[in-house]
Amino acid sequence: MIYRFILISDEVDGFMREIQIDADAKFLELHKLILESCGYEDNQLTSFTICENGWEKGQEITLEEMDTDADEDSYIMAETELNEFLEDEKQHMLYTFDPLADRVFFIELSEIKTGKNLEKGKITRSVGEPPAQTLDFDEMFARNPIVDTSSVMDDEDMYGSEVDSSEIDLEGFDISDEF
Repeated sequence: MIYRFILISDEVDGFMREIQIDADAKFLELHKLILESCGYEDNQLTSFTICENGWEKGQEITLEEMDTDADEDSYIMAETELNEFLEDEKQHMLYTFDPLADRVFFIELSEIKTGKNLEKGKITRSVGEPPAQTLDFDEMFARNPIVDTSSVMDDEDMYGSEVDSSEIDLEGFDISDEF
């Protein structure tokens, strides 16, 4: 069987990748094809997340073995075949390509071709430029600072020297002195 996947990003309009790969291939091969299709380096702890009921997160397949709870099954890309988790057309996955910023590609298993096999997966369509592989946090904060230092209050104003109880809505609260 051949799986045809469509990848899109919510960060870049017009970005789309189509990848065809054998259903017996490992998640690691799909991972490498995604990196190749985007020109990304293989230097992030990426993962796939199988989605249930639309885009609800389910089982995660990681690049490296992670210390997880012994009660949970863990799966790594090099040992897990695609067909272990993917069996229906229109099934969804997330591919986390930037784990520090939790940035993902949305993937749909758009078609299953039965009666055919592929020895090696291939990128069959590439449209648009991918988002940057990682975010430069220093550059991002320089352009969009979280705190506007010109409006930071001094300690006295921040904590307040007095509280005007007439401005506090206490309806519905038990304000007895007993604890």
